[in-house]
Amino acid sequence: MAQIAIKQIKSRINCPAVQKRTLDALGLKKMNHTVVKEDCPSIRGMVKAVSHLVEVTQL
Repeated sequence: MAQIAIKQIKSRINCPAVQKRTLDALGLKKMNHTVVKEDCPSIRGMVKAVSHLVEVTQL
């Protein structure tokens, strides 16, 4: 399966609690942290919910 790299580029300060929990579920804990995840619809949905805070690249 294809993989994507997700990097947090903006701070989670002043974000709603739902978005903070989504970042935690993706494994992003702080700024400029990058995680590699499988490219599946559930991950894409989480990325879409916090798209203003993260940057996605295909691997």
